[in-house]
Amino acid sequence: QAFTELQAKVMDTQQKVKLADLQIEQLTKTKKHAHLTDTEVMMLVDETRMYEGVGRMFILQPKGVIHNQLLEKQKIAEEKIKELE
Repeated sequence: QAFTELQAKVMDTQQKVKLADLQIEQLTKTKKHAHLTDTEVMMLVDETRMYEGVGRMFILQPKGVIHNQLLEKQKIAEEKIKELE
């Protein structure tokens, strides 16, 4: 009986590790996407009209706001990755 309980705990732990690995992988992709997008945004001229997608509409935003949002997205993803590790 103790062996079956231990085996159940091992399986549960393995599932949690797999889930954490998947979450880390997804967060890494999100961070990389935000970084690449930010790199492209910073190459544009300051007068370029930029829009932020909100639901099913787009809102005109200045370049600085978009840049800050992308940096914040990267920072949040990095913090969550550290928590999961």
